[in-house]
Amino acid sequence: MSKPPAESSPVSPLEPDGATVRRMGMRILDKLADWVDGTPGRPVLRSDGSARAARRMVEPAPEEGTPFPGLLARVMNEVIPVGLDPASPGYLAFIPGGGLPHAALADLLTGVVNRYTGLWRPAPALVGLEVAVLRWMCGWVGFDGPDAGGILTSGGSIANLCAVVAARDHAEVDDLRTLVAYCTAQAHNSVLKSTRTAGIRPSQVRTVPNDARFRMDPAALAVLVAEDRAAGRVPFLVVANAGCTPVGAIDPLGALADLCAAEAIWLHVDGAYGGAFAMTARGQEALAGLDRADSITLDPHKGLFLPYGTGAILVRDRARLQRSFTVQASYLPEPLVHPDHWDFADMGPELSRPARGLRIWLPMKLHGVGAFRRALDEKLDLARVAWRRVLELPHVRGVAAPELSLFAFRIEPPGRDADQVTRRVLREVGKMGRVLITGATVYDPALGASVFVARVCVLSFRTHQAQIDALLEDLSMAIERVVASG
Repeated sequence: MSKPPAESSPVSPLEPDGATVRRMGMRILDKLADWVDGTPGRPVLRSDGSARAARRMVEPAPEEGTPFPGLLARVMNEVIPVGLDPASPGYLAFIPGGGLPHAALADLLTGVVNRYTGLWRPAPALVGLEVAVLRWMCGWVGFDGPDAGGILTSGGSIANLCAVVAARDHAEVDDLRTLVAYCTAQAHNSVLKSTRTAGIRPSQVRTVPNDARFRMDPAALAVLVAEDRAAGRVPFLVVANAGCTPVGAIDPLGALADLCAAEAIWLHVDGAYGGAFAMTARGQEALAGLDRADSITLDPHKGLFLPYGTGAILVRDRARLQRSFTVQASYLPEPLVHPDHWDFADMGPELSRPARGLRIWLPMKLHGVGAFRRALDEKLDLARVAWRRVLELPHVRGVAAPELSLFAFRIEPPGRDADQVTRRVLREVGKMGRVLITGATVYDPALGASVFVARVCVLSFRTHQAQIDALLEDLSMAIERVVASG
């Protein structure tokens, strides 16, 4: 065996030695350790001086370097503190992200070794690790067949895009203008982005009415499908929600699966928020029928508490993804045929991609699935407690009860504009700094009109009973102030 070339001193600062990397790494880890310990005491939202802070970042590219300690201090003191803190235990807004430190350390490892995982051959063990993670996820949602699979993506948006493209190609039509997709008004905006990107015009996406619980109405869907078939159009895709973003509603997945099976329509379930709850007994009950979908979107950077940039598209038959995304080139190896050797580049739009599997594998192996299941069960419990206590506050009307860990309500004092009052209350709560909740505009069947609602989403792994108590205290105080101020 030939010897590697003799090492020489680096001639470029781009080639630091191990000692230099260790010193820089320890500085970063020391700062991050302090940041983690200080997380509970920081305000959830820091917006003062945000425009000024952003302007300070606009500067010419430097010709010469700057010492690392000063750069690190600038990032930690001037960049990171400004804006929303989704890693805060009081972050109950939008759909909370995660930020598990263990996953971030896994990213540091994969970033430095920089293995390529778009194809199996360059990093077979690392790809095999990611395949194992995907099979775990398939098992959690009930995709137990040997052909099930998928890929890890940057998030739910790309996962939804992969599903739309696979469904489009599965329809096998020559004229894309004949295709019709169906979703409710509660569908995530990435669904419409995905259909547009896949060549489906907005006029080809029909909005299905929902029931009083914001769920897709299967009978109304059947009517629309029949109308479209009679007009010579081709229904090809139904996108159902497993916990919609505005109010957390879960569509009747079993009934929709029945209809899609009878009509030969691809059923995609957007479970970016709610899909991970399938790991729990209560989640499995709420998500009954999830296992009958053709494809499912999951966002581990939501329900598994991982850093942003961790999504997944799971399919009952991974050959359907391969059919849509396999494109051969003379400079690439021949496709693999072994069932355990997956080329992720042939199942999604990315050829170059980060090694995403380790950020899931390491926390799961370190703590076990049970730790994640218990955390999700805690969020289910906290959401129900919060819902009951919020309804006890003056002038509050519940709009959507928690099917999982998200609920919606309004503040409706007599003779006042409830939309305006609700918005003002949210701003007051945010100013207090302990918790943050946000709102959405939805069509409220109880009023027969579109209204603004406040939403609480309990999903951070750091959120516990203390934060729910703070929410109730601050919300009560905010309602009192806003109502008294007229």
